[in-house]
Amino acid sequence: MTDVLVSGKHVREAVAHCTQTLSAVPDPRWSAPAGDLEWTCWETLEHLADDLLTYALRFGLAEPMGVPRVPLRLSGDRAEGPVNVIFGDRAAGPAGLLTVVEACGGLLAAVVDSTPPTVLAPHVFGASDPEGFAAMGVVETLVHTYDIAQGVQTGAKPPEDLSRRALVRLFPDVPLTEDASSTLLWATGRIGGPGRPRRENWRWYGAPRPAR
Repeated sequence: MTDVLVSGKHVREAVAHCTQTLSAVPDPRWSAPAGDLEWTCWETLEHLADDLLTYALRFGLAEPMGVPRVPLRLSGDRAEGPVNVIFGDRAAGPAGLLTVVEACGGLLAAVVDSTPPTVLAPHVFGASDPEGFAAMGVVETLVHTYDIAQGVQTGAKPPEDLSRRALVRLFPDVPLTEDASSTLLWATGRIGGPGRPRRENWRWYGAPRPAR
């Protein structure tokens, strides 16, 4: 058996990093663009909650590989914004939306920890196992927290341990460096550097790791 590299525990840690980083951001800043995205910070956080929820739902099925996509209705608040199945209640403010993210992350954490490791579920980048979807949840959380932090001018880098685990699990094409957080941001097209131009196109590889 392969030791679990990324589990529900790490999803919860990533979500805790998100909530701790963004909990003190004043309400007016949430309408700013999130980093280089076309979405606002609020929309990006809704998108993150949507990612975490829909990843969890894939393993709620008896036969996940038999259903390409859970057929929920998709909608968006504006043409340039994300298309989601879940949205935060504006009346609850950013604190309420962070609670939604925490709840969706907790659901994904519980599902990946309770699903047999041999079960596969579909993804646009190829079928993956619970560990792979846990790693996807970690990546989505870390990079979108970074995007939002750039938009609200709150400095925050992804935690090193979570970044390294995500890189090992999903980015076998990316050489590891001593600065795992910057490497993850480069691998996901967020930053560039000397001798390492910013990536225009990127993807992860969720195929299950070979048993050892």
